Amino acid sequence: MSDPAAGPGQEPEPTLRLPVSVGAEEVPAKERAGEGGDGREGGGPPAPGGRQGPGASGADRWEPGPGEPGGGRARRFWSSRRIPAALTAAGCLALSGLFLYDVAAVRAGRKAMAWRRTLANELATRHLDNVWIIVGAAVAAALGLWLIVLAATPGERQVLPMARRGPDGVRAGLDRHAAELVLRDRAMEVAGVRWSKVSVGRRRIRTSAGSHFRELDDVRRDLTAAMESAVAQLGLARPPALRVHVQRADRKA
Repeated sequence: MSDPAAGPGQEPEPTLRLPVSVGAEEVPAKERAGEGGDGREGGGPPAPGGRQGPGASGADRWEPGPGEPGGGRARRFWSSRRIPAALTAAGCLALSGLFLYDVAAVRAGRKAMAWRRTLANELATRHLDNVWIIVGAAVAAALGLWLIVLAATPGERQVLPMARRGPDGVRAGLDRHAAELVLRDRAMEVAGVRWSKVSVGRRRIRTSAGSHFRELDDVRRDLTAAMESAVAQLGLARPPALRVHVQRADRKA
């Protein structure tokens, strides 16, 4: 806008208008939805890997994505099963090579090995209700079931999956023994704790501590709060449940 008092030979000076505070009830609903150009509520981009609920900002209604704390079940690390795979491959290779050599020798005009003739005779003459037949079948079934379990389960029970920040985040794991050391050190920082023992499992964390002064209820409350904070700082995708047990420590020392 221009100044109406300016003369005919003078250029009008620009006028600056300052914004006036308006009550929340006078702001249109479209303007209150946010200042984002894409029409998304909250006025800012959502956190990586998460999503925002309708009608709420990303600060108070952010829903974590899969693999993030509280965002669902993260996949465990799969073990390579080197020892079972090597034993199975070596056994199959040795047995197949032995049978192949014997069959090739018979085809070449030589006699079959004594062990194969004995095995063929026993299989042809023994009945299915024989004790050795039943024992051999049970051992073979147990070995097959063991291999199926190894192939269908991930293993790596000593590694706890950590949370991933976003769909392209790095997959990381925390060793259970390392987590035990961290939690035990945090428990020893609580006033009144004389000794502590922490056992970290995949679904549960058991904490035992002995107190030589202070009330047990106060020590248990402070220890529970400290352990909950420490578990949250570990960054696990699925934090285990926490159990705390406090007892009076032996005064003999």
